[in-house]
Amino acid sequence: MSTQVPESVEEESATETASAGKQKRDAKKRERAERVQEQREAEAAEKARSADDTYHLKVFRYDPEVPEKQEPRFDDFHVPYKQGMTILDALMWARDHYDSSLTFRHSCRQAICGSDALFVNGSQRLGCKTQLSDLSEPVRVEPLPHADVVKDLVVDMEHFYDQMEAVEPYFQTNSLPDDELDEQRQTRENREKVKMSTRCIWCSACMSSCNIAAGDNEYLGPAAINKAYRFAMDEREGEDMKQRRLEILEQEHGVWRCQTQFSCTEVCPKDIPLTEHIQELKREAIKNNLKFW
Repeated sequence: MSTQVPESVEEESATETASAGKQKRDAKKRERAERVQEQREAEAAEKARSADDTYHLKVFRYDPEVPEKQEPRFDDFHVPYKQGMTILDALMWARDHYDSSLTFRHSCRQAICGSDALFVNGSQRLGCKTQLSDLSEPVRVEPLPHADVVKDLVVDMEHFYDQMEAVEPYFQTNSLPDDELDEQRQTRENREKVKMSTRCIWCSACMSSCNIAAGDNEYLGPAAINKAYRFAMDEREGEDMKQRRLEILEQEHGVWRCQTQFSCTEVCPKDIPLTEHIQELKREAIKNNLKFW
């Protein structure tokens, strides 16, 4: 026996659906309008600065090979401002016009290589991605904390790379397609799951922000654990290798050292949800060790 829904109920339901849809569209329009307005205001404020304006930079200096520079200090640079100028642009101007010995790393200038991670106004940032106009003066530029300083803004990255290599950051599988020309396919859903973790550029900003890594030199750190997540959660990786990765991550200085402070997530220049990935690996480690006999 079928039950017929009154037309008035159907019409009311359709009206509610249409109303809800209109509210969502209106909300999106307001959000877009607000973003456009904010962008216009920022551009106007930036253009308001005259060509004669300068930004005051206080840059950390240290050179162990020069006796008079072995004591760490800060040098002041007043850099002429140009619209769109980044921290990296300002440092390059200071190096080219004031002091050719000023040393820092940089390469692609497109937030891809990760080589110019710095500690700017108390936060880990990429020099090429950070706009001067977003910072208050004086702009304090320092090397990444919790790492040995080689010279000026350059830190020793060897320990960071060792931690990354410790999780074996490369794809391993038990089986390959029969035809060497066939692809090793991955579902869209699984690709979406690991997509964010693949964006890591090895800049070490997250490692530098982590209080646990600062106090435990053996802790793998958020970048290495995220890299392990990228492969452990890939459906194409072999089960025995996933088991091996979990064993690496379950160790004393692995995922369990994370205290969920979210500092790594906050400073990541690629917006990777590092803390979430670490917590998910903790859950996988627990499931891996569950016994029902």
